[in-house]
Formats: sequence, structure tokens, C-alpha cells
Amino acid sequence: MAQKKISVPADKLALYEKLVSANPGVERKGATHPYTSHNGHMFSCLHPSGALALRLPEDEREQFLKKYKTTLFESYGVIQKEYVTVPDTLLRDTKELQKFFALSYQYVQTLKPKAAKKKP
Repeated sequence: MAQKKISVPADKLALYEKLVSANPGVERKGATHPYTSHNGHMFSCLHPSGALALRLPEDEREQFLKKYKTTLFESYGVIQKEYVTVPDTLLRDTKELQKFFALSYQYVQTLKPKAAKKKP
């Protein structure tokens, strides 16, 4: 079976890979839509457009939106209320972005694990 081609821009994928690999214990998932998750809760994803979404707790989310003059993440016409859109300038700054990635990971660790889906 041929592997599905990732439709994300290569430069953005490389930056995302660098960010994820800088965080021990976190593994990138998704063959065509790269993302990270913990206990069934996604906390970052790289949209096919190349936009990075990070899931943040409410107080951090508000500060992030103001500081980086960005918006809540929108995917296929739906606003993802817990996700912020990471500006490209921040995506290129792994060291700065790593703080928010770690916050996102810590946040999903506080959520109750999702029940595993049963395979048919």
C-alpha cells in the first residue's frame, strides 16, 4: 500500500517536526495531517494550509491572542474554541514557541483521558 502524501508545505512541516522533536516524550502522529495528542486529546496540529494550531488553557489563550495579534484557529469553516493560530513568525522561532507547546501539552495532561474507540 502506498503511503499517503502529506499535503502540508515542506518548510512548515520541517519547523513543526523541529518543534515536536524538541519536546521529549511527545511524538508526532498523523500520516497526512500532522498532529500531537495525549490520552486521546489533540493539542497541536498542522493544517494542510501550513497553519499551526495550539490548544491552550483559557487564560493563556487570551494572553497569546493579544500578544501575537492572532485569532482562534479555524478549520474547514469551524472555529476551534480552544485552539490559537500560531503566526508564521512564531513558528520560525522554535525556542519561543516551545514554551507554548509545553503549556499546551501540560494542559491536555489535566484533561480526563478519552475512552479508546473500539475497532469494528
